[in-house]
Amino acid sequence: MSDDRLIVALDVPNALEGLQLAETLGDAVGFYKIGLGMLTGGGLALANELKAEHGKKIFLDMKLFDIGNTVEAAVRGLAQFDLDFLTVHGDPHVVRAAQEGKGASDLKILAVTILTSLDRADLDASLIKPGDIQDLVLERAALAFDAGADGIIASPQEAKLIRALPEANGKLIVTPGVRPAGADRGDQKRIATPAQAVADGVDHIVVGRPICQADNPKAAAEAILAELSAH
Repeated sequence: MSDDRLIVALDVPNALEGLQLAETLGDAVGFYKIGLGMLTGGGLALANELKAEHGKKIFLDMKLFDIGNTVEAAVRGLAQFDLDFLTVHGDPHVVRAAQEGKGASDLKILAVTILTSLDRADLDASLIKPGDIQDLVLERAALAFDAGADGIIASPQEAKLIRALPEANGKLIVTPGVRPAGADRGDQKRIATPAQAVADGVDHIVVGRPICQADNPKAAAEAILAELSAH
């Protein structure tokens, strides 16, 4: 049985390649993330196929952000597909609208705090208020939880602090920016190993390129799963 703490990001151009990768990984992986990069390549169709025909869990990483009515309508439409996780930006009005949109479905709304590819210089360039990134992440996480988020997307380096928030009780922490020891950092600036992420209170880790671009994707996934099983 697969360990659903590992979510594999299908960082491939289209649904055909995504399905091929999922078939290569087989029973080792039971949870997949499909993001914006594959949306125009059949991403929603792949999500439905992996869910309905292969029994996989699906994390749809859309990072929705818009006026409340639009977010609510978008989430209402997505909720009909029986998916598991959906990301929205962590602004309170967005989170509240997403919760309205999901209705009675089991879809979990995960709020994005600050993207793991960003550092303080990036925030300055975007005119984001001054302050340490960890402090800003904690503020955004608390606001999102108060607005009804089921969980948070955040760097593993902030996970331990988020888990300590009173508002985080019973909530999910899902983190990208996880790299096995020795793996290429890619464009991620705030990273941790799978073992460290779990030790710091993360419920699910998201791993893409270290698996998708490996010479042997299944072996790469199994190595991460072995690391998780030891913790």
